[in-house]
Amino acid sequence: MKKILFLLAILPISAFAQKRDKVYTLTSGKDKIRFVLYDETPLHKKNFASLVSKKFYHGLLFHRVIKDFMIQGGDPNSKKAKPGDRLGNGGDHLERIPFEYHPERFHKKGVIAAARDNNPEKKSSACQFYIVQGKKFNDEDLDKFETRNQLKYTPSQRETYKTIGGTPHLDKNYTVFGEVVGDLSLLDKIAAVKTDEFNRPVEDQKMKITAKKMSRKKITKKYGYTYL
Repeated sequence: MKKILFLLAILPISAFAQKRDKVYTLTSGKDKIRFVLYDETPLHKKNFASLVSKKFYHGLLFHRVIKDFMIQGGDPNSKKAKPGDRLGNGGDHLERIPFEYHPERFHKKGVIAAARDNNPEKKSSACQFYIVQGKKFNDEDLDKFETRNQLKYTPSQRETYKTIGGTPHLDKNYTVFGEVVGDLSLLDKIAAVKTDEFNRPVEDQKMKITAKKMSRKKITKKYGYTYL
């Protein structure tokens, strides 16, 4: 009986260790950036995974780039866009995704968030996303954002905004649904490119996104990402 009880006790641990997730690789030029998507935003996670499986993002552009703020892409109209074409409205024919706010997921540097228009429900674009670069903020700044957005930052979140940076003014207004794991150099590289008056890079910044399944234990060990 003791042996049976012991085996039953370790089964849940073994099952957890084998649980898998996807690591996404975004390639632009010769550079790559990797990211994972949050369990806390299941609708966005499922939708993005579906688009990647269909190779939706292959050949699309980062069409809106603002240094010290973010880089945005995913407009299907950007795939065959000519120089000077205005972009950012593509994908409107796709059903928007309901807002998914989670207080522990905030706009620190390197997070993946969903773009949206000014709809009052804060529903997300079904395909356009941005990666936050942002800048560093002090406690006085963060106090103002807490009041304006009616939220409360944890000591850890405050420290992140002060030392790593981000875009706290967007918190509680856009769905944050993933984050970069590992090297952020591609983000900084694209954020620094020359842009036109509409924030579109003068030289096209094409992307390709693929996904690979991996055990969560391996993801944590290899990339240092900790699941909530």
